[in-house]
Amino acid sequence: MESLNIFIRSIFIDNMVFAFFFGMCSYIAVSKSVKTALGLGAAVTFVMVMTVPLNYLLYEFVLKDGALAWAGIPEVNLSFLTFIVFIATIAAFVQLVEMVVEKYSPTLYSQLGIFLPLIAVNCAILGGSLFMQQKVDGGELQSLWQSIVYGLGSGLGWWLAIVMMAAIREKTTYSHIPAALKGPGIAFIITGLMGIAFMIFSGIQF
Repeated sequence: MESLNIFIRSIFIDNMVFAFFFGMCSYIAVSKSVKTALGLGAAVTFVMVMTVPLNYLLYEFVLKDGALAWAGIPEVNLSFLTFIVFIATIAAFVQLVEMVVEKYSPTLYSQLGIFLPLIAVNCAILGGSLFMQQKVDGGELQSLWQSIVYGLGSGLGWWLAIVMMAAIREKTTYSHIPAALKGPGIAFIITGLMGIAFMIFSGIQF
């Protein structure tokens, strides 16, 4: 039940886009087409699912204060390396995703352009690992399985947000929008409205 709680919260209540507005650069830039949004959302979800649990293990057994007790050096505190290690882990998996997409879907690779390698510095993905660290310290995440669930839920939340946005923006192509609001302007307004709509989930009690 606790895992289901974490999963639902990470998708709807603590949504990376609508609750924290993380990953907005690629969210706005790539959400012009549902097809490309699906591809980028899948890539982000994959990277989140792989990196959050891996960073959980690194934090639990290497980085946090006293984590190296298993190696006989409990007094060593490597927490100052957290950012660097998390980003290195994310960058490694993003490179893997980029190579796979380029090999098996060159069309999607060309459509995503620079935003595929930029997943490495997507603050939604780094935010997932940093929130995981915060939740571990706060006792909310207590196992590797829960970190996997949290990573999957956070990735699916971002995927859901960008696909919804792309579907709406495809419809706005045929709408009469004032010239001053076309492009990113209307996208930010729609994002704000969707963020307000998602606030309704904050009232869910588990």
